[in-house]
Amino acid sequence: MSVPSLTDAVRSLRPGDRVFMPGLSAQSGLLAGSLLAQPEVARGVTFTSVQFPGIDTVDYLALHPEARQTAFFMSPNVRAGMREGRADLLCTDYIGMAQVMQHGPAPDVAFAHLSLPDDKGMCSAGVSADFLPLVWARAKRRVAHLNPLMPRTPGSFSVPIASLDAWSEADSPLLSYSEPEAGELDLRIAHLAAGLIRDGDTLQFGIGTVPLALGTQLAQHRRLKLHAGMVTSTMQRLWEAGALDHDARITAGVVLGDAGLYDFASQLEPLWLTDVRHTHSVAAIGAIPRFVAVNSAVEVDLFGQVNAERAEGRLMAGAGGLPAFAQGAWASEGGRLMICLRATASRGTVSRIVPVLPDQGLCTLSRHLADTVITEHGVAELKGLSLHQRAEALIRIAAPSHQGALQAAWSRITSNL
Repeated sequence: MSVPSLTDAVRSLRPGDRVFMPGLSAQSGLLAGSLLAQPEVARGVTFTSVQFPGIDTVDYLALHPEARQTAFFMSPNVRAGMREGRADLLCTDYIGMAQVMQHGPAPDVAFAHLSLPDDKGMCSAGVSADFLPLVWARAKRRVAHLNPLMPRTPGSFSVPIASLDAWSEADSPLLSYSEPEAGELDLRIAHLAAGLIRDGDTLQFGIGTVPLALGTQLAQHRRLKLHAGMVTSTMQRLWEAGALDHDARITAGVVLGDAGLYDFASQLEPLWLTDVRHTHSVAAIGAIPRFVAVNSAVEVDLFGQVNAERAEGRLMAGAGGLPAFAQGAWASEGGRLMICLRATASRGTVSRIVPVLPDQGLCTLSRHLADTVITEHGVAELKGLSLHQRAEALIRIAAPSHQGALQAAWSRITSNL
């Protein structure tokens, strides 16, 4: 008996169906093409996918005027869909997202983008194992694009081909992501961050210009380890420079980069891909000695509160994994949390060190999690400092042209404490 194809599975979608779609590097060109070829099937269907703005390219809401989407990160497509009443943005971090995947409404169909089966009939999750394992067993139907170009990677999740309700095999290039070029200020910030990282530390950092710059600034370090939600080309740079401990497991949920990185990852024996229940577990992270989380932000206020989601009154993304990594770094013996950001925006006219988060900002991390904040002007180490000492340390790393205004604002704030 023949197995239905991926196209057959797409054609069988019905109004009211809930569908899980692969995102980031697991995005499937074959699946996207099948949906685009028969957009009527999206009528009344709710698509759920973890899509990062500026990376994922599929707009599910554009398939049909009655298509719906459940999202976790803001994007232009989601913003427009919310205005039309067709998109729901869930306000949660990765830990909350895992709860939704595990305990929310079960998907009628879960689509996956997998490697070809091995001689035992097992398909690898390839370059993405973060959320698929959480919905796979709960889905009523399981459908896969089996891609000869998808690398096999070791990890905690694999799929027996015999368990698939439908599948198609086809070559299709994986989503390719090129990291932005690091500028002079990013290199300066990365240099300061690298000076605080010790040989043997376990690191977490995601995408962005500072992590990219760290790939060169940490080249002389040794025995570094990685535990992250996502690994990018920075992992390859550190490995080839000899900075990573070649005997230590590299734990991540997603590999994101270009074809060269995916090929490198397929041959990297220490790499272990697993889902967010482990990569973002505060308990698991806290058990790692000297865990160092390096992340970016939109702005930091003089109390130490961090806004990593909203700029100029507009949601730009979501909390993502930052809260979990921040809490894990605090629980880790010898761990630390580094928030790295340029001191100004809008060509120097706007300070990103602010007196207090404005009504246009969001508090992604509360002040009790404040640790180390780094700009191109220096390092503010906030642990153990008093309220006034913390503000003074943050003012010192603000752009000099904004320090006077910050000091005056702090005086007004403290007069009403």
